[in-house]
Amino acid sequence: MKRILLATAGVGLIAVATAAIGFAQPTASTGATTATRAEVAAPLPKLPAEIASRKRFIVGVKCDAPPFGYINVQGKNAGFDVEIARWFARYAFGREQRLTFVCAPTPSREPLITSGRVDLMLSTFTYTADRDTRIDFSRAYYKAGGRLLVKNDGPVQSLADIKGRKVATTSGSIYDRWMKRCHTSTQVIVTDSFTNALLAFNQGRADALMWDDTVLVGVAAADRTAKLTDDTFQAGPYGIGIKQGNVALKRWVDARLELMRKKDIFMTILKNNVPSRFVAGFSKSILRPNNTFGYPPPGSPSTDTVC
Repeated sequence: MKRILLATAGVGLIAVATAAIGFAQPTASTGATTATRAEVAAPLPKLPAEIASRKRFIVGVKCDAPPFGYINVQGKNAGFDVEIARWFARYAFGREQRLTFVCAPTPSREPLITSGRVDLMLSTFTYTADRDTRIDFSRAYYKAGGRLLVKNDGPVQSLADIKGRKVATTSGSIYDRWMKRCHTSTQVIVTDSFTNALLAFNQGRADALMWDDTVLVGVAAADRTAKLTDDTFQAGPYGIGIKQGNVALKRWVDARLELMRKKDIFMTILKNNVPSRFVAGFSKSILRPNNTFGYPPPGSPSTDTVC
């Protein structure tokens, strides 16, 4: 299989249909249930001393992958993952502004964590057993899956059509490895960012774009010439990346994710970041009071081994 790496190109912001973004306080009643007496009484894990003394989280996020992480028209970080980080800042420091965001394209996510340049990686980070050998993951917080973005009248109309065709994706993604392993007759155009993968597709250098459905749906909604195929593949939950061995930070993050689940805060975040017509469908993929999920148990077939 041919593997083409495109150089980074300066491109503008991606136009997508997203709902207006607004932030609710943890104690507000915007879709969140009131904390029970047991929740209030239960002691929550403390923040590691290094972060507590710094009074700021350093968080890796996507900057070109709406609705999860992108730069909005005001030049600010926005998106589903970004809002989760803002809630963490509220819980830890009482102010959502206590954050430093670092743009984290797919290939740079693990190095940013292992080098200690970020505290947390909230960057559409799919859990795999292989990644779990090098970094730690929080509990799962979102269930994503892979899809194909294609032109309405293009040569690819299903996954079965990618044989002998050009498909764009990002370096280091599960889709890069999957096509390399399982679709050897497909010419994979590997880019350093989602923006450049989308650019390759829009310019006709790729017949299809393979990536997470949560991001591709926004592109398809804004582009009348493109659509998503019906195929779904490489389903896997997102987790928050944490430096391996930082048990205290993982406990802190997991406890706050559970608190957010019980208060239905993820539903509020979803409504803030996804067009209203998609909310019902994607609501099954988030943590909610009546919906929880985790990672595959040890020994299960892995996205890195199964075709």
